[in-house]
Amino acid sequence: MESKDAAGRESVGNKKKNLTFLRHRLYMLERRKTDTVVENNIVGDHNSSGTLRRSQSDRSEYSQKLQERMAPQAGSSGSVDSPLETEEQRNKRMMSRRQKIIAEMVQTEKDYLNDLDLCIRMVVDPLRRRQIARFDVDGLFSNIESVHQISTKLLSLLEEATVDVEPAMQVIGEVFLQVQDLLEDTYKIYCYHHDDAHILLESYEKDEELKQHLRDCLQSLK
Repeated sequence: MESKDAAGRESVGNKKKNLTFLRHRLYMLERRKTDTVVENNIVGDHNSSGTLRRSQSDRSEYSQKLQERMAPQAGSSGSVDSPLETEEQRNKRMMSRRQKIIAEMVQTEKDYLNDLDLCIRMVVDPLRRRQIARFDVDGLFSNIESVHQISTKLLSLLEEATVDVEPAMQVIGEVFLQVQDLLEDTYKIYCYHHDDAHILLESYEKDEELKQHLRDCLQSLK
């Protein structure tokens, strides 16, 4: 009889140990899952004022830190929408952001075209007129006139698609699709000759006479 009671107590004790072990394993598994969520969320975040580290206290404290980390920051410009933001407010905000991107795109193309124009008028054309025997203008500047032409066309189409056009009706993607082949053909040539032009420029910089011709043209840009 005593042996049966002892065996029963031993069985109950083993069950309690197994239950305790199981609870510990489940708890560690949940901690590991939470760690993964936090670590994945903060990887590459170099602007954060601090890094969440594994809490040494209980799971509730760690969960609180996770919620603080995932919550949208006050005044943040991130992509997380405020739960109180209406659909109309969200659409208005997204449309405003879209307008700024399009305006910046058009302005960038204007600046680029202006730089190309200055380079051709103040550097390329004067060098051609001098007809320097040892100076390969076409080899140095490749098909820059073609690049200027396609950039002029692209800017014209962008302005046509945006000027006096309602923001919601501004279709920019179709502009680039329209000139896709021209852009590819033009820049394919320009990029193909880029390395050769760079080598040519380095050789001219070692020749004082040719270097002076380049310096004179560049001086006129200032």
